[in-house]
Amino acid sequence: MGKLTAPAISANKARNGDDPLVMVTAYDAPGARIASEAGADLILVGDSLAMVVLGYDDTLQVTIDDMCHHTAAVARAKPDCHIVGDMPWMAYHVSPEETVANAAKLMRAGAHSVKLEGGRKRLPMIAKIIDAEIPVMGHIGLTPQSIHAMGGFKVQCTQAEHARKLVQAAKSLAHAGCFAIVLEGVPVRAAEMVTDAIDIPTIGIGAGSHCDGQVLVYHDLLGIEDRFVPKFVRRYADIKGASVNAMKAYASDVRSGAFPNHDESYHMADEEAEELHLYGAG
Repeated sequence: MGKLTAPAISANKARNGDDPLVMVTAYDAPGARIASEAGADLILVGDSLAMVVLGYDDTLQVTIDDMCHHTAAVARAKPDCHIVGDMPWMAYHVSPEETVANAAKLMRAGAHSVKLEGGRKRLPMIAKIIDAEIPVMGHIGLTPQSIHAMGGFKVQCTQAEHARKLVQAAKSLAHAGCFAIVLEGVPVRAAEMVTDAIDIPTIGIGAGSHCDGQVLVYHDLLGIEDRFVPKFVRRYADIKGASVNAMKAYASDVRSGAFPNHDESYHMADEEAEELHLYGAG
C-alpha cells in the first residue's frame, strides 16, 4: 500500500467501513522496522520516550532536539508507515514562530506530520503549523504534558459536562485542520461521542473500542516495560522476561567457560599456528 498520507488518514473512519488504524510508538531504527514489518499504519515517535527509554518519571524532560534525534533514527529505517513526530513540552508554548520552527525540525528529521497536546488554547499554534504546510495530529483527554495541572495521570472527562467539552474541543481541532486526534484516558462513552461528532479519525489509548484506531506504547505491548502496566495495556509478549532469561544463560556460559566455544572463535591456519608456537618457544 505504501505510506499513508495525512489526507488518506484523515478520510479513514470506521463508520465508513474502513479498517481501524494501527499506530504504535517507536523510538529507534530496530523498533521502526519491527512496526513496519508487523503492518502498523502509523509510527508515533512519542515523547513517552522520556519514560520508557530515557528513564524519567514523566514526559516533561525531553527536548525538541531529543525528539528530532529519535525521529531521525526511526526515519532512517524507512518504515512503510506514516511517521508522526511528537512535539514535546515547551516546543509549542512560547511563540508562533518558535512553534513553526520546532515543527519544521521534526519534519526535516523525517516525520510526515507532527502531534501536539491540548484543545482550543492550541488553535493559534495549530493554524500556524498548518499554514506552513505541516500536517497536525491533535491530542486531547489525558494529556501527559499537563500532568501537574491535572494532578497526575488520571482518567479525564468522567462527568457529562467535561465530556461535552471534550466533544467541543475535538470539533475545534477538526475545524482547524487536524487530520486525526488522539484520545487518551477517557471513558468509552466520551470517546464514542467524539468519534461520532467529527469526520476525522480518532485514535484511542485508554479510550475504548469505538475509536477509529488504537495506539499503544511499543515497550508496553511487547512486555519490555513491566514496572507499571496501565489498565488499558494488553501485553502481547514478555520480551523482558525472555531477555532476562537469555542474559542469565549467557552469564552462566561465560562463567563456566562454555562461551565462546571453538566454532564461535577465529583460528589461524595450522602451519601459521605452528610457526607462532615455535616463535614463542624460541
